[in-house]
Amino acid sequence: MCFSSLITFLNLLSFSFTEQYKVVGPADSVFAVAGEDVILPCSVKPSISVVDMRVEWHRLDQKYLLVHLFDDHEDRNTEQIQSYRGRTKLNHQELQRGNASLKLSSVRVSDEGLYKCFIQSKSWNDDTTVNVKVEAVGRPPVITVDGFDHSGGLHLQCESEGWYPEPDLEWLDSAGVSLSSETTETHRNTEGFNVKHTITVHHSDKIHCRVKLRHHMLEALIISSSNMFNSWRTSVIVIVVLSVIAGILIAVFAHKNRGKILVFLLFYIFYVNKAV
Repeated sequence: MCFSSLITFLNLLSFSFTEQYKVVGPADSVFAVAGEDVILPCSVKPSISVVDMRVEWHRLDQKYLLVHLFDDHEDRNTEQIQSYRGRTKLNHQELQRGNASLKLSSVRVSDEGLYKCFIQSKSWNDDTTVNVKVEAVGRPPVITVDGFDHSGGLHLQCESEGWYPEPDLEWLDSAGVSLSSETTETHRNTEGFNVKHTITVHHSDKIHCRVKLRHHMLEALIISSSNMFNSWRTSVIVIVVLSVIAGILIAVFAHKNRGKILVFLLFYIFYVNKAV
């Protein structure tokens, strides 16, 4: 065999060897829940030990910063991103089976993003990308009563904090029929999204406030009893009666004390407005 033929044969052999191994990851995004642990899949197919290879995990959406490094048979994380210190781990026994999946502990909202798993041997290298989606389940919703309007409608407010991404909030009656929110507020901080919706009801019923995020749901219930609306009607009647009495007294006083009518008129206006 001539020298050029030998070179061609070795190149083909090297090409064949390189092509038969591939680094693979998950076909879909990996979903993680804040506060829990998650596995970022990465392995060599067909299976081959990567104990003697270099395994790198990087954040692609953060200037290629190092998340975890395994090289020369040990973890080398001196240049690891500070926020990942003590939260990443490779299973060294699984490395013998070609499994370089990364365990990420105590997931945070900031962990969401694109990760690159890179494996390199002396003769070949390959990589795969893992897209991590983080969900944070917020606090249970709280319903508060915010008084009545002029028509006797009961104002209800529902609020829930600490969700990620932004959740859906809906009101439901006792039959499960969705009720339209009158006002909606959404705010985001370092912990996630805070949502607040208001609604007005005009009759007694069981009212549910439900907050949903993919497979997570939290719910609160309030019963708007007839006593609430009766108390409002009673209050309105009392205010009307007091207003009539005050009007009569002012009229009598005005008839007897015309010079002081202005003072009592101002008092009457202030009293009625305050009562309403």
